[in-house]
Amino acid sequence: MFMSKAVSRLSRKRPPSEIHDNDVRACSSQPNTSGFSKWAISLENLLEDPEGVKLFRNFLKREFSEENVLFWLECEEFKKIQDENLLHGKAQQIYKTYLCSKAATQVNVEGQSRLTENMLAHPHPFMFQKLQEQIFTLMKYDSYNRFLKSDVCQQIKQLEERAKNSSETDESVPKRASRIYNR
Repeated sequence: MFMSKAVSRLSRKRPPSEIHDNDVRACSSQPNTSGFSKWAISLENLLEDPEGVKLFRNFLKREFSEENVLFWLECEEFKKIQDENLLHGKAQQIYKTYLCSKAATQVNVEGQSRLTENMLAHPHPFMFQKLQEQIFTLMKYDSYNRFLKSDVCQQIKQLEERAKNSSETDESVPKRASRIYNR
């Protein structure tokens, strides 16, 4: 029941301004790494973390390239749609929002003109896959690296390091006390 509600919620047709940061599901198999430490491992990890996506989107807004991550997120949602009517509507919406020449939030990908009316009339879950991969590659080798070097990420990294050092110090105090007591 929960899964069908989640799929239903993700499958709804909505404009990009209504994509919410918490729509991305965290599902990483990485060990107990969090925040910057996890995001610095890979762009995939960043995109799996709702907080990471939120910060990355804010960063891309300032760089005037938020449409890249929005397109990528929309394509992820698109792949999960089971209903043919919803798939058709979402394909049209993605095309009009990100790929057509008149799109206000057009992404810069090769091959967008190769999406024909016939393809849009008969959509399949992976029809945007190659274009999504192009955007992922663009983000990975361009904006992702700048994001990791941004002031926000550096502050998060410093906070994590302080917290780690603090917890290591806290853990060593009882051990020291135990050693002194047991002498």
